[in-house]
Amino acid sequence: MAKILEVFFEPVDNLRLARLCGVLDENLRQIENAFDITVTRRGEQFTLHGHPAQVLRGEMALKHFYERAEKDLTVDDVQLGLIEIANRGENPLPAPALLTRRSELHGRTPRQVEYLRHIQDHDITFGIGPAGTGKTYLAVASAVDAFERDLVERIILTRPAVEAGERLGFLPGDLAQKVDPYLRPLYDALYDLMGFDRVAKLFERGSIEIAPLAFMRGRTLNNAFIILDEAQNTTPEQMKMFLTRIGFGAKAVVTGDLTQVDLPRATRSGLREAREVLAGVRGIAFTEFKKEDVVRHPLVARIVEAYDNQAARQADAHKKDAGEEHA
Repeated sequence: MAKILEVFFEPVDNLRLARLCGVLDENLRQIENAFDITVTRRGEQFTLHGHPAQVLRGEMALKHFYERAEKDLTVDDVQLGLIEIANRGENPLPAPALLTRRSELHGRTPRQVEYLRHIQDHDITFGIGPAGTGKTYLAVASAVDAFERDLVERIILTRPAVEAGERLGFLPGDLAQKVDPYLRPLYDALYDLMGFDRVAKLFERGSIEIAPLAFMRGRTLNNAFIILDEAQNTTPEQMKMFLTRIGFGAKAVVTGDLTQVDLPRATRSGLREAREVLAGVRGIAFTEFKKEDVVRHPLVARIVEAYDNQAARQADAHKKDAGEEHA
């Protein structure tokens, strides 16, 4: 059953109203997309139409952004604010404070807060879930936080260089140059959290290292914060190799999305096996992210949901076909 709700802002502040709505009502369209409602405006009066629960969230969003419209609202302000509003009422624990260049950085959803707490409280943490849930970025932020607090001496970031349809052999350059594009998201996160100049100096000193997973073999990593990204593309042997590199005073975070495995069809994902083998091992924590934790454009969460629904339908059809064969 649809609900209609009217929201008024008085006394009228036309500048705030303009910032709330955005250029060509862009911010209102984002609120509509986020909560699947319709928002119309006439002066200081806003009319919301849609599912009752979503209309109330839309009202909360309008009031939230109006209070913050003392200055222009960026796309990030709106999208991140909408995610926090969508997750209100779940009573998450207070988000841990992270010492990075982004002072406003914190967990936006209950599972993100849980993830950050797992990282702080455990020697090895797995973050598993769809793209856009902040797995890698929050892991890098936690590494920067530990480094700035002198809890570790080095940050080591690694990921497997698996070909996803492309052929590395045809790319120019040596091995390091060929795998560099695979490591670019890690560079970007570091630059955002520490600044380009500082990251460059720490690279020169060896305090930060980014390398393909193959380069980890035979090493013991002490007093370091180690992140294995895109772990769904490791083999079971590679995953075991990585986890046994952990030395004294080290902390490791493993991130991956089991719906985006680029390994050959007959190869089992090391991340999938680790989730089964290591479940319940003391000192290891798992955070399973869902589509509700996506912190990108609202459409990303819907895309994830659509693919999940398709996978569920295919699984049901497979079971049905198998049952008919046995009958």
